[in-house]
Amino acid sequence: MVTLMPTYIYETTDETKPLRRFEVKQGFHDAPVQVDPETGEALRRVISGGYGVIVRGGSIGPSVGSCGSHSE
Repeated sequence: MVTLMPTYIYETTDETKPLRRFEVKQGFHDAPVQVDPETGEALRRVISGGYGVIVRGGSIGPSVGSCGSHSE
């Protein structure tokens, strides 16, 4: 049996530093990650609608974590 786990997006909260976003696979009932394991900065979990559309044959779309700013 394969257990699928949701993927959550986290981002740093310190507006004086460059924004860092990354994904974490964790269980629905797991506590949110509070500190970035690489930098030690405080984090928040980004709530989004996700990608609820299935496109057959592939697609090109935005890459989470590749760009952004704290003001978005």
